[in-house]
Amino acid sequence: MKVEARVAASRPPHLRTDLALIVLSVIWGVNFSVIKVGLREFDPLAFNAIRFVLASMTLFVFLRLSGPIPLPERRHWGRVVLMGLLANVVFQLLFIYGVDRTLAGNAGLVIATTPVWTLILASVSGQEHHGLPVWGGVLATLGGMVLVVVGGESGLGVGEGQLIGDLLLVLSAIAWAAYTVGTQDLTRRYGALAVTSWTLWVGTIVLFALGGASLWSTDLGAISRVGWFGVVYSGVLAIAVAYLIWNHGLERIGGPRTAAFSNLVPVVALITAAVWLGEDPGLTQIVGAIIIIGGVWIARLAGGKDLSG
Repeated sequence: MKVEARVAASRPPHLRTDLALIVLSVIWGVNFSVIKVGLREFDPLAFNAIRFVLASMTLFVFLRLSGPIPLPERRHWGRVVLMGLLANVVFQLLFIYGVDRTLAGNAGLVIATTPVWTLILASVSGQEHHGLPVWGGVLATLGGMVLVVVGGESGLGVGEGQLIGDLLLVLSAIAWAAYTVGTQDLTRRYGALAVTSWTLWVGTIVLFALGGASLWSTDLGAISRVGWFGVVYSGVLAIAVAYLIWNHGLERIGGPRTAAFSNLVPVVALITAAVWLGEDPGLTQIVGAIIIIGGVWIARLAGGKDLSG
């Protein structure tokens, strides 16, 4: 018994949460290439309409299997709707059009600013307080992102032609950071699955309405298997499963430390692009990837005091 107690005590806290967030990073990293391929055959609005319906259905099944479907208290309805619009309409529209207008490498760099925005918003709102090691770890990962994106020899740098897409992705990163901070207490009160489902259902109604006309004019019979794979992957895995993992992270380890794991996403995106799209990473990008992993590890272990309870 004493040996088992020592082994349990030696394990990092929330190890399963950390592993789940690494899986999330893989899902989202691959999703950049998946979306780029899917948008060759779908209009962005039609693509969003289909994948969000699939995501909503998936989360409904998860929620129903866990027991009776819960509802938020009346005093939280307004915030659930607001967070649903922010994360699943504002963020998703900015994200999908941003990725469509820029390079996958650029998108990875810009989305990597999410932990910085999350730290700023969490600190300003008084929800959390973190010391210099956490800030240093997150900023180190951001520096690694710069090396990953601009260090390649295959045209992954930030160019003027992608400026609009990059700006849209900056706004999407801020929107996601606001959602992260805004739902942290709701997630701890109701659970990750319930909050994820409620906010996703709100967004799905709006996105399906916005994409209805585009979807109606799309010849779905002409869509290839790769195109349909992109919709299913992006809806079921990159939205439903990934959002669930994300909110689980908020519930267990807090917003800024959960957001720090998102800095692994461009590393996965780089590897996926090399294998799938033939983009070979340079030495500088490899160094950047190492810095990212080190920065995430520092931010995760440094901890900090959570003021939200």
